[in-house]
Amino acid sequence: MDKEVRLLVVGSLVMDMTVNTKRFPGTGETVLGTDFHMAPGGKGANQALQAARLGAKVTMIGRVGGDIFGQELLKPLKQAGVAVEHITVDDSSYTAVGSIVLEETPDGKVHNRIIVAPGANMNVRPSDISFLEKEISVYDMVLLQLEIPLEVNEAVARIAKRAGVPVMLNPAPSAALSDSFISNLTFISPNEHEVADLTGIQIRRGEDGSVVLSDAKAAADALLARGVKNVIITLGGSGAVFASASEFIFEPAETSVELLDPTAAGDSFVGSFCTAYCRGMSVREAMVFGNCAAAITVSGKGAQPSLPHKQAVDLIIRDRMRRLSILKEISHA
Repeated sequence: MDKEVRLLVVGSLVMDMTVNTKRFPGTGETVLGTDFHMAPGGKGANQALQAARLGAKVTMIGRVGGDIFGQELLKPLKQAGVAVEHITVDDSSYTAVGSIVLEETPDGKVHNRIIVAPGANMNVRPSDISFLEKEISVYDMVLLQLEIPLEVNEAVARIAKRAGVPVMLNPAPSAALSDSFISNLTFISPNEHEVADLTGIQIRRGEDGSVVLSDAKAAADALLARGVKNVIITLGGSGAVFASASEFIFEPAETSVELLDPTAAGDSFVGSFCTAYCRGMSVREAMVFGNCAAAITVSGKGAQPSLPHKQAVDLIIRDRMRRLSILKEISHA
């Protein structure tokens, strides 16, 4: 894990405003919340910040509005060392805002519903990424999401593929994707809802809540058939699966933490997985690393404030290995 990793993130920046409640309101209904907090977010910025906190050298391309939210969104990125010279301040638009409602159910579970008003994110233009024609080769991997115009993502993926640079797409929020776009990707990382939209295959759960892995494999195979080289399906509290033409891996989630807020868990996983993989970890090792980072993230409140640094991830991995060693000793006793 000593290799210097250079990542490019092309994506969104969003100011998240989160309200906690005991139950989601119905149509036309008002309910009282139990807590409120505001924190920087956006799938692109979250993934960039997570990778930077793990030691990667990160450059981000994006747009914010010419308002106070835009200024606040740049601060944590700069503090983490993310290169932000290609994040444009767009005075013609507002900075994107996310409205997040967290429902805390009596059984201790937390569910979220999110609405994003994209603002300046949707003003990212192909001209903003034109410099990549000459510079993209300096990066070990490119990370994309779907909170900016699709044409920009498609252009970045084409440039990266021509230069032999791997591309990770986190296809959120869900959208229709062309086969030509998918075939330019090295990794695609939908969650179980997004993979159902992309393939029409629902990943079922058993009576005990466990994932039906044959469904996950069928969904992954459907995406592989469209040209992407590797598929990772994130499964929330169940973990994640990886599939390629020759391999299928299920890696369970790290469950030693208390769930407070699932916001940005997927972004934490993606940023962590890409950093670990580019540093030379195997796919399985990188999945464990990503799962542990995501576990820390859900144990905190807010998107970016809960994204862990490398020391915290290393600590939970060591604890995980210790617990597994104890279980192994017991099973052989």
